Amino acid sequence: MERLICLVIGYVCGLFQTSYIIGRMHKTDIREHGSGNAGTTNALRTFGKKAGAITLLGDLLKCMISIWIVRLLFGEKYGDILPLLSLYAGAGCILGHNFPFYLNFKGGKGVAASVGMILAFDIRIFLLCAIVFFGLFFAAHYVSLCSLCAYASALIFMIVLGQMGYYGMDRAHTIEMYIVMAALTAMAFYRHRANIQRLVNGTENKIFLGGKSGKKKE
Repeated sequence: MERLICLVIGYVCGLFQTSYIIGRMHKTDIREHGSGNAGTTNALRTFGKKAGAITLLGDLLKCMISIWIVRLLFGEKYGDILPLLSLYAGAGCILGHNFPFYLNFKGGKGVAASVGMILAFDIRIFLLCAIVFFGLFFAAHYVSLCSLCAYASALIFMIVLGQMGYYGMDRAHTIEMYIVMAALTAMAFYRHRANIQRLVNGTENKIFLGGKSGKKKE
């Protein structure tokens, strides 16, 4: 039951669609522009750097807040499995972000929300994934490629730290944690299937910090 509660808490937090709200402030639906995705990268391309930064921050915070709420609610009673419950909260938030019921289940791809989840879950994993992301970004400038590689790296790092006993849970709950993270990783790859195809075809957009972006395909 506590797992379901964590998922619901996360899902409710995930319903705060930052880029969609920004789009409505511009009297438009961001899902009708660019890639059609209600996420940070499309907000950046469609509305500019400020909108992209606000979207990133909002999507980060909503996932972090969901985990903080769960820790406050269950920290005392379920302290022995709190890492697992925190991950369920993060998963719920990503589901809420990706599949908001009030937008016909058409939201974002969950990357920024996932960054917030990892940041709140284990800052060590966050720092390692940041190295992976930015190392690839400055080499290739494909945000989708960087995001997916960082996501896969987060799963690997979590397993390594879990096997080293850093999360203090028994084997069954630790393995359950791996399964939840593996499911989130698989969903991220599925949500990016069009990007993966464009990467294979060599038509994926590039993003440059200087403001330029590739325009091969929106």
